[in-house]
Amino acid sequence: MTTMTTTETSAHPTFGEAFMTWLKIGCINFGGPAGQIAMMHRILVDEKKWIDEPRFLHALNFSMLLPGPEATQLAVYVGWLLHGVRGGLAAGILFVLPGAFVMLGLSLLYAYGQGVSAVDGALFGIKAAVLVIVVEALVRIGRRALKSWLLVGLAALAFVGIFFFDLPFPLIVGAAALAGYVVAQSRPDLIGLTATPGTVLDHGTGRWRHFAIALIVGLAIWWAPIALAALTLGPDHVLVAIGLFFSKLAVVTFGGAYAVLAYMAQQVVQTHHWMTAPEMVDGLGLAETTPGPLILVTQFVGFLAAFRDAAPFTPLTAGLIGAALTTWVTFVPATLWIFAGAPFLEELRANKRLTGALAAITAAVVGVILNLSVWFALHVLFGEVVPVHWGPLRWFAFDPRALDTHAAVLAATAAIIAFRFHRGVIEVVVVMALLGMATHFYG
Repeated sequence: MTTMTTTETSAHPTFGEAFMTWLKIGCINFGGPAGQIAMMHRILVDEKKWIDEPRFLHALNFSMLLPGPEATQLAVYVGWLLHGVRGGLAAGILFVLPGAFVMLGLSLLYAYGQGVSAVDGALFGIKAAVLVIVVEALVRIGRRALKSWLLVGLAALAFVGIFFFDLPFPLIVGAAALAGYVVAQSRPDLIGLTATPGTVLDHGTGRWRHFAIALIVGLAIWWAPIALAALTLGPDHVLVAIGLFFSKLAVVTFGGAYAVLAYMAQQVVQTHHWMTAPEMVDGLGLAETTPGPLILVTQFVGFLAAFRDAAPFTPLTAGLIGAALTTWVTFVPATLWIFAGAPFLEELRANKRLTGALAAITAAVVGVILNLSVWFALHVLFGEVVPVHWGPLRWFAFDPRALDTHAAVLAATAAIIAFRFHRGVIEVVVVMALLGMATHFYG
C-alpha cells in the first residue's frame, strides 16, 4: 500500500486533520464537478499544501479515465495517497454522505409533499432552471472537449445515434472509445492530443497483489446487498432491479453525470416505468441544490421506485432501502476502480491510446448531453411528448400549440440569470423555485 511521505509535500496531515477537512469539503461541495474539483484544488493544494500540483493533476487525469463521478474519485484517490485505504474510504464517504442525507430529505419531501401548492410551484420553477443548467453544461463541456473536426463529428454521431436511433449509451461509449484508441496512435492531433505526460511518479511494488485484493473485496462488497435482496425477496423484486440497473450504470458512467442522465432518464421512464419524465427533471433539479456529486440524482430515482412498489415493506421503509441500495451500488464501484487502479496510475496516464479513447468518449458525451437538453426541453416546455418509431428511427412527437408559456418565460428568465449575469447553480435554482411558486399562486 502506497502513501505519501512528508518529503513529497510541504505538509503531511494526521488522519484526524484529514478527516475533518474531508467532512468540511463534503458539506460545502456545491457547484457540480468543475466547482468541486476547483474547491479541492484550492483547499488541498493551495491552502493545506497536502498534495502538490503535479500529483493533483495526475489524480484528476486518472479519475477522468474511469467510469463514475470524477470529483468523488479524485477525493478517494487523494485520500488514498495521504493515508492509504482508510484515507481513501474516509475521503470518499465524507465527500458523498452529507449530500446523500440532504438528497434523502428532499426525496421524502417530494414523495409526501406533492399536492401542496408551495411544493408544486417550487418544482415547476426548478424544471425551468434544470433545462438551462443542462444547456450551460453542454456549452461548457463542448468548448473544452471539441478540439478537432473529428471530435465534433463524434459528438454529432453520438447525438444522432441516441436521439434518432435509440442506441444504448454503453454502445455509444464503446464505439467512441474504440475510435479514439485506434486514431490516437497514428493521428493524435485529430483527437486533440498534443502534449506528453510530464514527470512519472513511482507508486511502489506489490501493485498486482494490491489490485487483486481490491478487486476481490470490492466486488464482494458491491454485489452482497443485491444478492441478499434476490435471495430474500426474489429475483423479480424492485430492489433487485434497482441494484442491477444502477450497477450497470456504474460501469458506463464516463463523462460525468450529465452524460449518463439521458440514458438513465429514458430507461427509468420508458423501460422500468419507475417515474414520469417531469419527475425525472424534478429529481435533477433537487440534486443540483445539494452538496455532493450530481449523480446523487440516482438516489432520488431509487427512493421513488421502491416507495411506489413497496411490498412487503411499508412505502417509507422500502423507499429508504431503495435509496440506500442505489447509493451503495453507485459509489462502491467508483471507489473500487480507484483502489484497484491507483497503483497503475502512471502507466494509464502515459498510455497515448487510452488517453485518445478518453478524449473520444468525452466528445461523444457532448452529443449525449445535447440529446438530454432536447429531451428535457420537450418535456418542460410542451404537454404530452410521445416517442414515435418508424423502422429503426425514433423521434418525439409533440403539439407545438401546447407550448407552456409560463414554463417558457421561466426558462428564458433562468437563461438570462445564468448566461447574462453568470450566477451560480444554487442561485439560479433558488430564484426559479421562488418564481415558480409565485407563478403557481398568481399566474
